[in-house]
Amino acid sequence: MRLYYLFAMDFRTIVPVSNQSPKINYDANIALFGSCFVENIGDKLQYFKFNVLQNPFGIIFHPVALRNLFQRIDENYTYSERDIFQLNDLYSCFEVHSQMNHPDRSLMINRLNNSLENTRSFLQESSHVIITLGTAWGYVLNQDERLVANCHKVAQSNFTKKIFSSEEIKKSLFEISNIIWALNGNAKIIFTVSPVRHLKDGFVENQLSKATLITALHEYRKEMKLKFDKKTKYFPSYEIVMDELRDYRFYGKDMVHLSEIAIDYIWGKFKESWIEPEIYPIMKEVDTIQKGLEHRPFNEDSPKHREFLDKLSLKIENLQHKRPSIKF
Repeated sequence: MRLYYLFAMDFRTIVPVSNQSPKINYDANIALFGSCFVENIGDKLQYFKFNVLQNPFGIIFHPVALRNLFQRIDENYTYSERDIFQLNDLYSCFEVHSQMNHPDRSLMINRLNNSLENTRSFLQESSHVIITLGTAWGYVLNQDERLVANCHKVAQSNFTKKIFSSEEIKKSLFEISNIIWALNGNAKIIFTVSPVRHLKDGFVENQLSKATLITALHEYRKEMKLKFDKKTKYFPSYEIVMDELRDYRFYGKDMVHLSEIAIDYIWGKFKESWIEPEIYPIMKEVDTIQKGLEHRPFNEDSPKHREFLDKLSLKIENLQHKRPSIKF
């Protein structure tokens, strides 16, 4: 009896996820912004061929830095030479991630302005906006006392590191939300806190940072309930990792980023909460086709492989007949 009881016990706590609406389906337009964790969710959505705009300014860890970019969208800002600088044969901008860098000055400026324009247009049609907060620690450029989104390997002596208060972060969340709804009053905003650890800040400092983000976000949502409770939601990514997975097996080799198993598990929770169950069969078809496209044969010219490709093409054709928006 006692042995049976031990086997029947569940030695973990399950973080509940609520059933949300409106659900994400293949008519949805989903914009994602924030830390590297939001790209884990974004990559899954792209894999299953949803219409996605993912981090158009690159990875942005800090909510105030993200707010600065939304302000650029709101004011119809145009980037110019005054906004960029050259270092190590690359042009950079302190407001965006280094993946936006470019060796050509004019193309760098065009890239920045195209991102503003594309983001504005996409937000006007977005059904869902997913925002992941990464850290409350930021680097302030000493020259003009502004927070940068990325240091771009500029010498650290040019910056002052500081942790932003929950009040400062909450204010940024309000401003981001208001800008989104000014463009599109029907957009649903889904906030989450990244479970990726920023251990370069320090172990204690990382926990302080996450606590600050969580405090700011829940204070924001508490105040939002008075007017817009149905327009903002919280997905507990951080809590799922901290309270449900609770094991270093679910981290990668760097012990900072999540393992594929953990990402798949969180995606399953997100799917349960936000994806329309009626499209699960379509997602399964997409998955089958994606795996087929990833297949690498020993002999590409063999009759068996040509037959495989013909069947795969037919599957794609049949799926696109049902869902013309899906492109491979």
